Formats: sequence, structure tokens, C-alpha cells
Amino acid sequence: MSKDIFPEMNEHNNEQKKPEMSSGIEDIVANNYAKVQALRDKGIDPFPHRFKITHKLAAARELPAESHVVVAGRLMFVRVMGKASFAHIKDGTAKMQIYVKRDAVGEDMYSVFKKLLGVGDFIGVEGRLFITKTGELTVNAEKITVLAKAVRPLPEKFHGLTDPETRYRARYLDLLTNENTRNIFITRSRIVAAIRSVLDSEGLLEVETPILLSQAGGASARPFETFHNAYKNNLVMRIATELPLKKMLIGGFDGAYEIGRVFRNEGVDTRHNPEFTTLEAYKAYSDYNGMAELLEKIFTKCIEIIGTDTVEYDGKKINIKPPFDRIHLPEAWLKATGEDIHNVLNGKSFNRPALAALAKKMNLDLPEDMPAAKIFDNMMDELIVNRLERPAFIMDYPTAITPLAKCKAGDESIVERFEFFIAGSELANAYSELNDPADQKGRLEEQMRQKLEEKNGEVDILDKDFVEAMEYGMPPMGGIGIGIDRLAMIVTGNASIREVILFPLLKPAGAGQEVRE
Repeated sequence: MSKDIFPEMNEHNNEQKKPEMSSGIEDIVANNYAKVQALRDKGIDPFPHRFKITHKLAAARELPAESHVVVAGRLMFVRVMGKASFAHIKDGTAKMQIYVKRDAVGEDMYSVFKKLLGVGDFIGVEGRLFITKTGELTVNAEKITVLAKAVRPLPEKFHGLTDPETRYRARYLDLLTNENTRNIFITRSRIVAAIRSVLDSEGLLEVETPILLSQAGGASARPFETFHNAYKNNLVMRIATELPLKKMLIGGFDGAYEIGRVFRNEGVDTRHNPEFTTLEAYKAYSDYNGMAELLEKIFTKCIEIIGTDTVEYDGKKINIKPPFDRIHLPEAWLKATGEDIHNVLNGKSFNRPALAALAKKMNLDLPEDMPAAKIFDNMMDELIVNRLERPAFIMDYPTAITPLAKCKAGDESIVERFEFFIAGSELANAYSELNDPADQKGRLEEQMRQKLEEKNGEVDILDKDFVEAMEYGMPPMGGIGIGIDRLAMIVTGNASIREVILFPLLKPAGAGQEVRE
């Protein structure tokens, strides 16, 4: 059959019988469980083990009329018309119309289709393709197979889920009813694949490193703590993958990277989730300039994936096409404060009184007991980062807050480090990695001083095992960390990290409202 006298039905005119408004969800579920039993009574398994298809729906839609197909999907719309019905099924690739006629599938199966199946159920369909009067490619069903009976009703079709908290708690329904949500995660997956292709082409080896550690290192953050029953010792969850990856290069590899989850016991807002995904990559014989070039290659690849070099993020149109601006932090600091950055530094540590005085001079209202590193971060955000108009590398940071990077030649107060910002959000952090073990030990001891004397709980820990590994010889290298979630936020135009994490951590249900977007 190549033509049909019936046009396909508009799904806005869905006449499928709906439950009365007075019916509660429990009544609907009970009624559908009764249908499950009714299917069994007819000798039909409502949940068979498997079903062999010939085509995904997207592939089937590319075939000519008269092609024979076996497809499967979820019923998203049903329109019953006496002895024949139209319906739409949907799989992970596309949606397709099916035409179910009593004379073709048999009276018993047609009765099952009409009375015991409905929107939300999964079915298999075998038949030939034809084109309706209005040009819709449709499967003329010769056989219908029940694949899974849904007992809970789907969210209302055309309004779907709109409340953010409900969408995050029931992400599977969000994915089912909101096409934009599906596209976000498809794009995210493609971006991660593109990043891998760039790093693989650079000769870096992808590896996996431990999540459970005896102590957390490689970043300044509070770890989550746990306990291992068999060894009877305290463990923490990793806050970064930096140190084990560097050990890979000590062990003889020329480059290594990992894309994986890290965990930080910190605040939750629209840019922070306690568990998130990072890329960390290290390349021997490179430096922070090499890492800037690598990041620009990644963005070039991302542009290929999304098909544009301009994204709309937080109400602004942003051009993400490399090359990006490079801003020398000491120069930006002088311009913003009127003072040389070295005035607030004592070699590899902060001059806290001078830093606090400058913050006050710049009218920043900060707590009196705030650690120096926190004062500096606040000043950076208020005076420099929040005033950036375009994506930019801010380069050359104080040694006092960067214990794992090489100092600038001739200036022990400043290290070769950049942070990359878009729309006020830090997206990447990179160093010319420190490979002098004695210097490294001294830097980490300074971090411990800050922790003890300034009560700063977010410092790098002195990892003696890592320092010992460095003593075997570590090549010069560049290293970079990129926040995958924040990158996904930028390229998909979402200002909330919850929109790009499939299952974000939320407060227990009923414990109060989540942060609103």
C-alpha cells in the first residue's frame, strides 16, 4: 500500500479516553495493574525479555514506501476510530506514525490495542511503510507486540514538566517530555567525545585514577569523608585527579588525562554541585601557554559540534571562537586597584594586613577573620573577573594560592598559571607544573600554615608520597583542568549547573526549596 484514504490524525486532537479529574493517581495505577493482569489472562506477557527490531525509527524514516520494517517504541499518542487506529511511537532517535487496522492485526490483538494499551506503553510493530494523503510516512501494522505496560500516567503531554525541582527529581520524565532537555544531554555527550578526540590526537593516554584516597590533594577544597570497614581507616573522596595523573608522567608516559567525577564538600548554587565532572590533562615538555593552545583547540572542536561560534548565555550573546584574550593579572590588578600586586605579597605567601587594607580601600565589606586567600578571591571576582566582557585567560597568579605551579622566572611571588573565564564563570585552570621536589614541599608546608594559623579549610594538603615520587624525577609539563559541566552550560546556553547534570544532588524531598534559577 503506497497511499491511504485516511490522513494521519493531529495529536492535538487526541481522543484517547482520559481519567476523570476526580480519579486520583492511585485509581489510575490500580486500573493499569488490572490491565496488566488482563494481558496475562489472555496469555500475553506484559513484560517480555527481548524484541528484535530491524531499524531504529530515525533509520526507518529514511526508507522508501513499501519497505518492510520491525520497529519499537513508546506510545505517545493514540487515536482510536472503530475498526482502525492511528498512533505515534517514539524511540531514542525519532517519532513515527503507525496505522493499526483490525483486519490486519486480527480481532483479538486489535481489542488488546484498543482496551488494554495506551500512552506510555512500549510496543513492537511489524509492517510495511506507506505514505498517507498528507505525506506522512507511516507503518501499516501487520503485527503488534506488547513490550512493557506502563502503570503510571505520563506528565500532561503539551505542558510537560515545568517546575525545576520536579524536573530534577524525576529527570527521566523531564527527558521524556522536554525535547530541550534531551538535546542538552545529547550535546553534552558529543562535546565530551570531541574533547577525547582532541586529547587522543595530542598523544595523551586516557586513564582512570582512584576516587577513594587516604588524603585529598591537587586542589584547595573540603573533601567528603568516609570510613573503610575492612581496613578500619578513614578515607576521603577525591577533590581532583591531579596528583595521580602527574605520577603517570613520572612513570614514563608523555601525557595522560582523565574525564571523571570529583567531589567537594562545599556550597550548592547554580554554578556548584557537590559532585561534578572534570577533565584533567598533563603533557610532558609543555607549559601553561601550551595548555591555552589546547583549550582553544577544544573550543574549536566544540564549535564544530554545536554548529555556531556564538552562544546565548545568561541573557548575553557570547562569541566563543578562539583565539581568546590573554590578560596579565599583575597588570589588571594595578589597573583595578592602583597598586602593584607585589605590595600584598611576601614572596610565596600573602601580606595579609596589606591585602585586608587594600580590600577595605576598595570598599569591599569582608569579615575581619577571613583568610588571606579568600580575601584575594573576593577581590579578584569583584574587581577583575566580573568586569570581563569577553572570554579571556587571566594569566600569572600569586604563588601563595598556587602551590603546584612553577614561579615566573625571576619572580617567586608569581607563578605561571591561568584561569579561563566566560561570563564571570571559571571554566578552566592551568599551570606550568612545578617539578622541583624541595620547592614543592615548601609550598605545601605554606598551605598547611594557612590552614592552621588562618583557619583556612580549603588548602592543598602536604602529600609526602607525591613529593617522594617527584624526587625520582618529573619532566617539565603543562597541566589543565576543565569543568565539563560548566563547559556544557556555556555551549547549551544554560545558567544553572543542574540543567546539564543528569541527576544533580538535591535536598531530601520536603526539606525546603532548592536554589531557584
